[in-house]
Amino acid sequence: MSSYRQELIKAIMERDPAARSAWEVRMLYPGYKALMSHRRANWCFRHNLKFLARWISERAKKRTGIEIHPAAKIGRGVLIDHGMGVVIGETAEVGDGCTIYQGVTLGGTGKDTGKRHPTIGRGVTVGAGAKVLGPITIGDHVKIGAGAIVLKNVPDYCTVVGNPGRIVRGPATRPDIDLNHGDLPDPVADRVQAIESKLEMLELETEEQRDCEACPRENCPMKKEKMK
Repeated sequence: MSSYRQELIKAIMERDPAARSAWEVRMLYPGYKALMSHRRANWCFRHNLKFLARWISERAKKRTGIEIHPAAKIGRGVLIDHGMGVVIGETAEVGDGCTIYQGVTLGGTGKDTGKRHPTIGRGVTVGAGAKVLGPITIGDHVKIGAGAIVLKNVPDYCTVVGNPGRIVRGPATRPDIDLNHGDLPDPVADRVQAIESKLEMLELETEEQRDCEACPRENCPMKKEKMK
C-alpha cells in the first residue's frame, strides 16, 4: 500500500468517528475514492494527458459527487467528509491535514485570470456549505464556519464566519486538527443582543421620566435634577 493511501486512510480513521475499519474506508468512502482518483488524474494532467485526466475526474464526480479539477494541488492527509457537492477549482491548492465538509466550493470569482482559486494552508477546517472564492490565501489552522463566504485573505489560526466572511476570533494557538464546530462565535447575535439591551435601558429611562413628570410634588428634588 502506498504511503499516500496509508496517510489518507489514517486521516479518515482519526477524524471520522463513523469509520470503523480501513476496509470500510477503501470500499465505501466517497472522499477517499475522489482523492485517489484525483491523484491519478493529476499525474495524467502533469504528463500532458489532459483528456484522460479530465475523463478520470469526470468519472469520479459521477461516482462520488465530488468535483476536483485534475490540475488542483491537494496535500496529504486531507479529509473530505461526506463530500457531496464539493467543488475544487483548477488552480486551487489545499494544504496537508485539511478537513473539508459537504457543499464546500474552492472556486473563482469569474473576473480573475491565471491563479483564479484559493490557496488553503495546513490543518484548515472548512465547514459545510462554505465558499472560498478568488486567488486568496487562507492561513494555517484556520477554521471557516458553515455557510461562510470568504473573499479576502485570512491569517493563521483565525476563525471566520458569516457572509461576507468576517474574522471573529484569532490569531491564537490551536491544535493541528480542530473539528469543533460548536464553539463558533456569532457576531450578528451578539450585536442584536447589545441593541436589545440598550433599548431596554432607554425604555426604563423613559418610564422613569414619565413617572417623575406625573408626580404632584412641586419641590421634588428628582424634578429639579432632571431640569438641570
